[in-house]
Amino acid sequence: MTELLGSLFILASLAFFAAGSIGLLRLPDVHARLHALTKADNLGLGLLVAGACLIGGHLLLALKLLLVWLLVMFASAIAANLIARHAMKDGEES
Repeated sequence: MTELLGSLFILASLAFFAAGSIGLLRLPDVHARLHALTKADNLGLGLLVAGACLIGGHLLLALKLLLVWLLVMFASAIAANLIARHAMKDGEES
């Protein structure tokens, strides 16, 4: 049962990764693209980690994966903030 639930989480993560990629390509300006990409990718990675934790079944593996997810979320927020500030400073619209 846990393998099935883990597989469903991984499939759902693929949908979020695809939505983030489509948002990156289709949205009109830098800020909307950043929002779509960071939110969808962070949630997609969270679902991927949850699925891997359920399938892996080891506590140490789950803790390592959760730490990686938290570090990626932290780095993603900082990078998006820096990109958005640079875009606002330069007055770029797309």
